[in-house]
Amino acid sequence: MIATCGSARRSIARAFADPDAGPVLLYVEGAAGLGKTHLLSELAGLPEAPDVARLWWRCGAGDGQQVADEPWGKPALLLVDDVHRADEDELRRLRRVLEGLEPGSAAAVAYRPEELPVPGLPLGGSAMAYPFRLTVLTHRLAPWDEERVRRAASDVLGESGGTAEAVGTLHERTGGVPRAVVDLLALLREQRPAFTGTAAEVAAAGVPTRLAELVLSRTYALSPAHRPLVWAAAVLDGPAARDELIAVSGLGAVPGSDALLRALESAALAEPGEGRYGFAVPLAAAAVRDTVPGPVRQDLHRRAAGVLSRRQPVAWTSVGEHHRAAGDERRWLRAVEKAAESAAASGRHQEAIALLERTLAAPGIPPQARARLAPLLARNAVTGLRSDQTVEVLAQIVQDADLPPAVRGELRLDLGLMLSNQMGRFADGWRVLEIAAAELREVRSVLAARAMAALVTPYWPGASLDVHRGWLIKAVAAADDSGDEAMRTAVLANQVGLAMSWADPEAWDLVERLPVQSTDPACVRQAARGLCNAADSAVWLGFYRRVDGLLAEGRELATRSGAPYTEHSASGTRLLQEWWTGQWLGLARRCEEFIADTADMPFLASDAYVVRGLLAVAQGDWGEARSWLSQRGTFGTENLPVPLGATAAGAVIRLTLARQEVADAAEQARAAWTVVAEKGVWPWAAELAPWAVEALARAGDTTGAQAMVRDFAQGLGAADAPAARAALVWSRAVLAENDALAQGKPSGLLAAAESYRKAAAAYAELPRPYSQALTTECAGRCVLAADAVGEAGGAGGVDRAGGSGGSGGAGEADGADGADGADSTQAAGGETDGAGASEGAADGAGAHGSGASAAGGSAAPAGDRAPTASAIAELESCAQHFTDLGAVWDATRARALLRTRQPAKKGRPPGRPSHSDQLSPREAEVAQLASSGLTNREIAATLHLSPRTVEQHIAGAMRKTGALSRRDLVHRL
Repeated sequence: MIATCGSARRSIARAFADPDAGPVLLYVEGAAGLGKTHLLSELAGLPEAPDVARLWWRCGAGDGQQVADEPWGKPALLLVDDVHRADEDELRRLRRVLEGLEPGSAAAVAYRPEELPVPGLPLGGSAMAYPFRLTVLTHRLAPWDEERVRRAASDVLGESGGTAEAVGTLHERTGGVPRAVVDLLALLREQRPAFTGTAAEVAAAGVPTRLAELVLSRTYALSPAHRPLVWAAAVLDGPAARDELIAVSGLGAVPGSDALLRALESAALAEPGEGRYGFAVPLAAAAVRDTVPGPVRQDLHRRAAGVLSRRQPVAWTSVGEHHRAAGDERRWLRAVEKAAESAAASGRHQEAIALLERTLAAPGIPPQARARLAPLLARNAVTGLRSDQTVEVLAQIVQDADLPPAVRGELRLDLGLMLSNQMGRFADGWRVLEIAAAELREVRSVLAARAMAALVTPYWPGASLDVHRGWLIKAVAAADDSGDEAMRTAVLANQVGLAMSWADPEAWDLVERLPVQSTDPACVRQAARGLCNAADSAVWLGFYRRVDGLLAEGRELATRSGAPYTEHSASGTRLLQEWWTGQWLGLARRCEEFIADTADMPFLASDAYVVRGLLAVAQGDWGEARSWLSQRGTFGTENLPVPLGATAAGAVIRLTLARQEVADAAEQARAAWTVVAEKGVWPWAAELAPWAVEALARAGDTTGAQAMVRDFAQGLGAADAPAARAALVWSRAVLAENDALAQGKPSGLLAAAESYRKAAAAYAELPRPYSQALTTECAGRCVLAADAVGEAGGAGGVDRAGGSGGSGGAGEADGADGADGADSTQAAGGETDGAGASEGAADGAGAHGSGASAAGGSAAPAGDRAPTASAIAELESCAQHFTDLGAVWDATRARALLRTRQPAKKGRPPGRPSHSDQLSPREAEVAQLASSGLTNREIAATLHLSPRTVEQHIAGAMRKTGALSRRDLVHRL
């Protein structure tokens, strides 16, 4: 019977638990390094048999560690190691001992099956005469799986050892053999610089000494006539069929077959798969290969290249490596070219890029070969995903004066595309593309059309919409002249992006013209790009219900045609769609995962950075927000695509206003507005306009704010751009509110409230729940301000509380909440709103409440309270919407505004409730914002408090929760 490790231990334990139980013999079978001695040591430590004698017998040791072959007279556990090393005499004595096992005793016998004199018979050539009551078990040790290798790597190397890349390579190179894994990890632990978790580091670590000595001793135990077959296996570096090994060895059929048998008998080689022969531990091949004389090794590589070129499909990368090792440069470069073409044809662009980069970086590549391989690298890098090394290689190659003009122009074209689309270096990319278009016009019209089509793309900062339209005319003409259908599709894809960006009425018709049913993979790739361009533009325009269908079809075509860059860009569009349509659950995690997946291409993740920053703003994590919105320093934000840059700028302006840094916000607004105005694609101002208009209005630049709204309206014209139209209404409402507050006109504030409601309704149609809640909050704020201004005769109002991005300057009297940080609802001298209104019972000195006592303590008629009551209901609704979305900062701000205007509860006794042992509502609000990273000043601006009062609330919250610091509050709330 074959036992698992656990059942073997249990069986041996039972032999000692019951005095009447029969003896047990456990064979432990395992190749070198699988852990036989380790298992014997575990069996020796069985806690179930503390009084049983442990007897060790190490075969072939010659150290006297053997036991007497007569009965022992007491229960014992015999542990026999390395039986494969025993000679005939020692085996006879061991057999007598095992045949005499008595009840209450057990034996575990370990051996290497590959080194037994008689295969399958660990105790020699004749059958064993097992006693009747003896239970005989076999436990066959197996290599570790990847999970076990991962645990071992993490234990030795820490976090860097547990990367999927490192673990996969460790498992592959060691075959999961525990001894090889442990020894290789020891090498990696000692290397300097420290191990970082890459496959290349594992491959470069070398062969552990124990493994090298084992495989070399077995190899060189063979006769010189038989060794070439093991050398052939080392050169092939992977399991191979018998005929392949013999062909590479050069021995011929009969001598080669005999050599293979001798290699298997000596365990120099193993049979890891049926009919496939190689090393039990793949890493061992390198140790053998290094001992082969140079001329012999080159001949082996030459024959290996021939053998591998006859396999189907041909592994051209391996064929090329063998040709190179054989010293045949011409065949090496031809094989590299075929390998790259094969990888590209099957969509494995990254594999092609890595191979071509390594090849072109090698010294001494002939100019003709460089002229063939460099365009292949460029085409793969543009279609796939670039690396910085690709850009560096191409930038050097285009300077080669010996390159044919057509080749140099093609390389320059692809370099320009990578600089612009994948690295975000728009200015550099634009210049390179313009040169490429001129270079290619006479020699490669198809590629000239491609360069012109790239210059049609409007997302880059700098060139105006009219410039892009001019390049479109040239690109269409060049593509038509070329007669190339794939190039026509490429131009059409960019035309779709351009037309959609400014809401051209014909844009949707252009989308319908994309050849999504084409059987040409090149056309399908371009059609996929066109659909994803349309989806991205639809997100910016506000056609959210159309986005899902466009993305689904575009991604399916991109996957089918092998266009990973298009797939990744579509993922960024999806994140933007989820942000605006309120699909926030798990969105931060999805953004961070996408950023991690594209770590070597940060520009590709720019959408994710901005969405993550917008989430941080809404959640009140302002420090993190600025970091995310600035792309965490991965590249300059001035290089962001214009709509994304405008969105990030709008969020930064909002944060700056909330911090009461109005002058700085105005400067940021002017700079960001200039970029959008120069581009002339006015729908892209939608995420910037409300915040920019507010910044200028609050800074006193009413003329500039009005000019922004006027330019925005004129630029949009009659364009069908729902998001921008809603933003225009919002921007006009901001102007109206600012003017009404300045003039103290309740009617103007009510008119502004209606404009905000129109904007909210427009956002609800899209739908955009967060923008809808923000504008609803603004409407409610204006109504409360109108009520306060009307009652005070134009003397006061409700300050902006961040709903439009900023926050008023009115605060709470220092120390108003008392020493215990209790609830902010109080009698005289409590928190005040922007008009000086006191929460709760007023003292009759200019207090204004919603439904509470008005000036002089007399309540207003019920009919006059209706708009205010409606506004309070709106604020309560949007506060709940903010909470449902997870917008902590916004929800807290809206509730703070509500607390200043809600009526006192009937029947409530005078004074304030006691919160000596628990957080008051105000302390909880302050503590939540503080734990999010806001400063006292920022919290004060959000909640209409003074910084000193915020400080008191935080101190009270820390005292009651036992928090040791502001950061510790997050764990205590």
